[in-house]
Amino acid sequence: MSNPQIFFNEVNERQGEFGRRAFVFGGLLGVGVLALGGRLAQLQVIESGRYTKLSDNNQFDFRLQPPPRGLIVDRNGVVLASNRPDFRLLVTKEDHTKPEDVVARIAELIELDPSRQKRAVADIKQAPKRSPVPILEDMTWEEFSRINVRAPELPGVTADMGEVRVYPFGGAFAHVIGYVAKVSAPDVPKTGPVDPILLNPGFRIGKQGVEKAFDLALRGKAGAKKVEVDVKGRVVREDPAGDIPSTPGAQIQLTLDADIQNRALEVFGEESGAAVMMDCRNGDILCLVSAPSFDANRFVKGLTGPEYKALADYDHKPLFNKALTATFPAGSTFKTMVALTALEHGVSPDKTHTCGGSFPFGGHVFHCDKSHGTLNMHQAIVTSCDIFFYQTALEVGPDAIAETARKFGINQVFPEIHIPQNKGTLPDTAWKQRVFHERWWPGETPSFGIGQGALAVNPLQLCVMCARIANGHKQLMPRLVKSVGGKELPPGSEVPDIPVDPAHLAFVQKAMADVVTSGTAAATAKLGLGPIMMAGKTGTAQAHTYKGARGTVHMDWAMRDHAWFIAFAPVDEPRYAMSVLVQHGGWGASAAAPRAAEIMKVALLKDPEIRARIVTPLPTPTPVGGNPDGPPVEGAAPEAPTPIPGQAQQPIAPPAPPPPQPDTDTP
Repeated sequence: MSNPQIFFNEVNERQGEFGRRAFVFGGLLGVGVLALGGRLAQLQVIESGRYTKLSDNNQFDFRLQPPPRGLIVDRNGVVLASNRPDFRLLVTKEDHTKPEDVVARIAELIELDPSRQKRAVADIKQAPKRSPVPILEDMTWEEFSRINVRAPELPGVTADMGEVRVYPFGGAFAHVIGYVAKVSAPDVPKTGPVDPILLNPGFRIGKQGVEKAFDLALRGKAGAKKVEVDVKGRVVREDPAGDIPSTPGAQIQLTLDADIQNRALEVFGEESGAAVMMDCRNGDILCLVSAPSFDANRFVKGLTGPEYKALADYDHKPLFNKALTATFPAGSTFKTMVALTALEHGVSPDKTHTCGGSFPFGGHVFHCDKSHGTLNMHQAIVTSCDIFFYQTALEVGPDAIAETARKFGINQVFPEIHIPQNKGTLPDTAWKQRVFHERWWPGETPSFGIGQGALAVNPLQLCVMCARIANGHKQLMPRLVKSVGGKELPPGSEVPDIPVDPAHLAFVQKAMADVVTSGTAAATAKLGLGPIMMAGKTGTAQAHTYKGARGTVHMDWAMRDHAWFIAFAPVDEPRYAMSVLVQHGGWGASAAAPRAAEIMKVALLKDPEIRARIVTPLPTPTPVGGNPDGPPVEGAAPEAPTPIPGQAQQPIAPPAPPPPQPDTDTP
């Protein structure tokens, strides 16, 4: 018989071992329950917001919304570029979308020419999935309604209201402001981060002018529209409360004056050319016109092939910015630089040369338009005698002339304009060696002395030259943009002085004043504004080599000379300086000077201080019988109307004017 004590010890030992195991497993179970509970608490309490957002992302989506593009205004706040609402047609690309079928169905409801249908199909194919692709803009109300009524039959097709860029003045500012157009492949960076808005179908960016130069500032910051989508990403409903507002683009204020700009384009009519005006006190550009122009609104929507070809093939080149990127010989306007060079190098203004109509030199005969006789420097500028300046240029040399011209803006590019410019050509001995690997021949100097030969300038450069002459002290820099987003840019007057004797500048100013009172522009450039007088210099730049005939209006347009006129006013207190070019216009005195006078009058009449000098109270008419209340005397002259700012007071070409004194530049 076994011992009971041994039996109970074995049972107790087994029970103790079980208890220890139960305790260990219970502890592990408790730890697991606590861990599970903690994790559940973390997910449901601590991180509930995060997972709510992740869950919402499975149900909601954000669609990028382009911001309103910034306005462009003139110096007085007149809107030059803005946005307007328009009805547009959109197609959302899906996996099952067949672009050809969709576009063909749309063409049954609204008019789409074959070229537009082809372009629409290409746009849909290139767009990312679920992206709305603009097919048509500026729909009429009837077209908009027709699409909305048939919407159930057109899956993926919607008509809504968007914004489109608009230029209220059409072509007057087209070359300055430029235009916007759809993003093309070259506009998207190949490397580095890409702004998502550039990939948004239909988004437009600046392509030329100020629109391109300040595109980032004008573009603003994109927002997003919150929408509820199904499992295929199709929009079920919108959630406006979750929208992220966009930031509108910055406003750009230019120094231009809309009245002067519009008048400048108007006076050119059908002619080709350019006009640039500066405030010769601070450098502000008031006018920057290239004629003929084009309607920038047409480029926003996209030109058809025939439309673009018509513009590109027109010989007056409306797409070419003649004020900045076209260069021409300066003609007799450049004689101001030759005169200043001579004065700076010790040549007496009283020194004379005799003009007999021709000047033989180096085996070649250089001509003048007439025999002026014996003249000093002042008389040579006033009458624009070529013979005098042939000999003066030979006396001082090309390097000295070029050095002076650079001080006055010739052959310069002005970054404050922010628009591409053509630097042109200012020849000297170093240029000749660098470009042609040849020495400068003495026979090249006479032509250079009258603004011909290799010299090539643009109208902006000649305007800057004239403004610096008129200012008499500062090397003014032209300023086109006044402020960006309310922050004003530095004026063009914060510059060093011109390293030229002020007395020499005063001499040239006086000579330019006499050009208008008694010289080559006496019959065509007078303002008719009472005490306010204008100073100027005519120029007729030879465009071709002629044998026995000048390049006048009697020749084919492309064979005529270019007509120049530079001017500043008022003479006694210069405020505005300008240059006018009429491409193939013939004589500078008859083609460019009258147009310059018309444009200058607008600026002068808009200036309150100058207008006060022009407009004076009229005398009270003598009444019949001395009765102050009686009727005016019969046959008395009517009261002259008060000039209106921005309105021309005289025709461009007054009837039967006295024949202008020709200003010729004939080597």
